[in-house]
Amino acid sequence: MRYIILISVFFISNVFHGQKITAEELLDKAIQFHDPNNQWKTLDGAFNVLMKTPKSSDRLSTIQINIPKQYFSLEVKKDDASYTYTFNKEVCTTSLNGSSEVSDKDRETYRLTCERGGMMKNYYTYLYGLPMKIKDPGTILHDEVRTKTFKGKEYLVLKVNYEERVGKDVWYFYFDPNTYAMEVYQFYHDESKNDGEYILLEGLEEVEGIKMPKTRAWYYNKDDKYLGTDILSQAGAE
Repeated sequence: MRYIILISVFFISNVFHGQKITAEELLDKAIQFHDPNNQWKTLDGAFNVLMKTPKSSDRLSTIQINIPKQYFSLEVKKDDASYTYTFNKEVCTTSLNGSSEVSDKDRETYRLTCERGGMMKNYYTYLYGLPMKIKDPGTILHDEVRTKTFKGKEYLVLKVNYEERVGKDVWYFYFDPNTYAMEVYQFYHDESKNDGEYILLEGLEEVEGIKMPKTRAWYYNKDDKYLGTDILSQAGAE
């Protein structure tokens, strides 16, 4: 009987300990896993992202990021076209097949504008900068750490939304309770409508000391419809 009581006390103590982790502590542990040497703030590197979608040809994007110098470059190769967006601090340039002279028709066809380039810059910097980017100004990290089973696995979950000037979506980040690796994220435009998407992360690719998700598979929240997969590789590899 005495041993049963001791085991029960031990079990309850561990459950309680697991439940009392704060959102900030969980985020710090996740960042320690993905960026153990605090490399993100000084990142100067490049990587490829191969996008595969069910009803379209593959798209290969090569991303170069130098955070200290505020430099970002995205080169996209799809079918027979190659086009780039480059941001050197506040200066934006674009090109198509190596030329900065782009017709209005081609600019419209490839959405080759600095506005579009800025959106892609924010997109890639945000997603491949996670979970470190959750520390950015304008991010509202909810205090509660939720426990949720998703696709048959139990996760520790952080809820995040943003100041209006930053964004309007609600995000959930799912972390392995043992390693604190980020394995799923999910966003809603309007959670009451179950819109938005969830993204399953698998594998790791190390870029300049940062453990980034190797593959990201995208699905709609509302019906689990598969949208596509991004595959990360080192720059120069396809």
